[in-house]
Amino acid sequence: MPLYEHVMISRQDLSTAQAEGLVEHFSTVLADNGGSVVESEYWGVKTMAYKINKNRKGHYAFLRTDAPSDAIQEMERLARLHDDVMRVLTIKVDAHEEGPSVQMQKRDERPERGERRERR
Repeated sequence: MPLYEHVMISRQDLSTAQAEGLVEHFSTVLADNGGSVVESEYWGVKTMAYKINKNRKGHYAFLRTDAPSDAIQEMERLARLHDDVMRVLTIKVDAHEEGPSVQMQKRDERPERGERRERR
């Protein structure tokens, strides 16, 4: 089956338990349609670059899934209809990366960035 990664943004006025409940809800939708969630991460409340539906912050969640395209389409359709979900981004990947996502890694565990140029 194809592999996918999803990032979901839900409203900021939800509690952490409700935001994680949304992830579980969409995991069951995938399971009912023949897919499975390989891993899920809750990234917490983060500030967005611009307002979405008059919200400046949102609960971010990350899912790694192994599901047929019909299951993904159904999950995205239900996410668009759900009032608490503001955005969903789905990307098809060749293979899932091992370990935590970049958002969950500590700064000292991340690979080094290049040297900065001098300012004039």
